[in-house]
Order: sequence, then structure tokens, then C-alpha cells
Amino acid sequence: MSNPFGYPACDWSKAKQEARGALVEVAKEEIIIAYSDLVKEIRTIPLDARDIRLHTLLGQISEDEDAAGHGMLSVVVVHREGDRRPGDGFFTLAEELGYAVSDHNEFWIMMLTKVYAHWRSK
Repeated sequence: MSNPFGYPACDWSKAKQEARGALVEVAKEEIIIAYSDLVKEIRTIPLDARDIRLHTLLGQISEDEDAAGHGMLSVVVVHREGDRRPGDGFFTLAEELGYAVSDHNEFWIMMLTKVYAHWRSK
């Protein structure tokens, strides 16, 4: 998948693979990971926890995983402090994908359960 940031396609793809691999491991363990910890797992492209490039990357991963029937994999990425939930972009993407997300907490728990259940069997 392309990126709007000018990275070579192979670098963007490798960064997505690094992020996805980390998220799959988190989902298999049925835990969550902070954005700031996830960026440490992505070595191909230097990213910051609040970086729009990270959010774009996570959005693409969630779109791909959801299309495959696995749920939005980025559900396991949360704020380190405060609500310890995914950022607003996660819920915006969920709405774009056709989910009803009027209750963010309820949706987060439902999607987390779906993703955990999928990866538990792998």
C-alpha cells in the first residue's frame, strides 16, 4: 500500500510488517501496548508516538486486518497515560469502516475481544 509521506514503497511496507508483527504478538498475549512502546518496534522508519505517519500506518494495518475478518488490529495500541484507550483516530476509522461507535468504551472492549479471540487460535 502506498504512503503519502514519500517513503519508498519497500520501506513503508517493511515498517508496516514490523508494526503488524509487534501488534500480533501483543494480541496473542492478550495485552495492550502504548503508542510510545510500539514505535520502538518499528525500525525502518523513525516514528514518534504522536506522529501522523504512525497513525496512517496503524490505520492501514487495521483496514487490512478488518477486511480479512480479523478485526481492527490497532485496537491493542493505547495511550500510555490517561484513559489507556486508542486515540480518536481509531474510532474515526471504525466509523469509516461501518462500525457503530457511539459508546467508545463499549466498542473498544468488543473489538479487543474480537482481536484477542482471533489471535488466540493462531
